[in-house]
Amino acid sequence: MINEHLEIGLINTLRIDRKMAQGLYLHALDEEDVLLPFKYMTDDMIIDEELEVFVYTDSEDRVVATTERPIALLGEFGLFEVVDTTSFGAFVDWGLDKDLLVPNSRQKRAFEVGDFKLLKVAKDTQTERLIATQRFQTDLLSAHKRVKQYEKVNVLVFDETDLGYKAIVNNRYEGLLFHNEIFENVKVGDKKVAFVKNIRADGMIDLSLTRIGGNSKDENEQKILDMLVKNGGTMPYNYKSASDRIVNVFGLSKKVYKKSLTGLIEAGRIEIDEGGMTLK
Repeated sequence: MINEHLEIGLINTLRIDRKMAQGLYLHALDEEDVLLPFKYMTDDMIIDEELEVFVYTDSEDRVVATTERPIALLGEFGLFEVVDTTSFGAFVDWGLDKDLLVPNSRQKRAFEVGDFKLLKVAKDTQTERLIATQRFQTDLLSAHKRVKQYEKVNVLVFDETDLGYKAIVNNRYEGLLFHNEIFENVKVGDKKVAFVKNIRADGMIDLSLTRIGGNSKDENEQKILDMLVKNGGTMPYNYKSASDRIVNVFGLSKKVYKKSLTGLIEAGRIEIDEGGMTLK
């Protein structure tokens, strides 16, 4: 559906109105228009058709559109690399031609080029310009009554601690993935699907990368079946396979893996011998 009006900092669906030397002009329903510069044009862009673009302001504060996607939209979090520092703030790579400003007042401590920072894209209340901020703790909400146990959520991993990895949950809450419950590769900056294991008294969320409750048994068994299909129906793994290999290949703990194998054997889906497992 075409946007009622232009929304800066967000993905807009607009109508291609006309072609000019400098590019395409796109219209919202209120007939406000924005330029999609020539370099973003492709042959399949046709007058009167709809086009999804990101709308923002360029280095000269002109409202423009781009088919490129930034690291994060307005109101979202992302892990940004610091590419320049000035007397009034720092600039971070946003994934667009124009870097994004983090004013000094929005930094917890001075940034250095090469740093990677978890930031939230916001609007400056005085200038209405898009900026990034490190001061977002007050924006994070308590998860009480807002998410449910076992609910599937999107997470952005932003820090590692002794206990595990901190993550932003659904761009609204803070959660933790515990080291001893992670059975796949995880690093700061990863975006993953996770599940709500527990909601603490302080509103923080304990997370799991594997489904808890519901049909988790079926999903774990399906992981093994999918890997077997991908590898031609046979793999050199059985009950005796090493735990670290199971984690790396299937993303399952040894305990869950063995339980899943038993379920698949009982269901007549696989056979296992000393050489490994085979699809039936």
